[in-house]
Amino acid sequence: MDTAALATAFGARLPGWVTAELGGVPEILPTDDDRIRLTNRLAERNHRENTGGPFAALVVESATGRLISAGVNVVLASGLSSTHAEVTALSLAQTRLGAWDLGGPDLPDLELVVNWRPCVMCYGATMWSGVRRLLIAGDGPELEKLTGFDEGPMASDWAPQFAARGIEVVLSPLREEAVEVFRAYGERDDAVVYNARGTS
Repeated sequence: MDTAALATAFGARLPGWVTAELGGVPEILPTDDDRIRLTNRLAERNHRENTGGPFAALVVESATGRLISAGVNVVLASGLSSTHAEVTALSLAQTRLGAWDLGGPDLPDLELVVNWRPCVMCYGATMWSGVRRLLIAGDGPELEKLTGFDEGPMASDWAPQFAARGIEVVLSPLREEAVEVFRAYGERDDAVVYNARGTS
């Protein structure tokens, strides 16, 4: 076989506006509300900038609130279906810390902050990442109803499964703020829903 045509590397990059936006953010996000507000803000801007869907995620030191990484959904920008916000934020945290296990013995407890319950792919990515806490703006049918995205066949016991593996799941009181981001996306005439089965 001639292997010259085979791809041997892949990667994704955050849009430039993300680092510009984070330049005005304090390094420490002390409360859950601070963390969710930033996540919702990045999710809103991501779709307004036409760089991806209305999704964002952070990796934060749980005890201090120190921001380790931020990610937005870059599926369309990267051409890679796996580059959801959660995968992007986790990968950037692993890159920054030089550790594939974010729960390693030399690291503080880390958490993933997202603007909605993870989809089936990000559920697995979160579970195996090593984070100790999952802070989410909300869960329920609103995301799929308002945007048309298919989040996949999540088991009803998804939260207890995290807990059984030492990952605390915390729901934010800022749920409606996240819902408004999804509503705005769903109301766009040019919104792209990139489900692999073409269920847009």
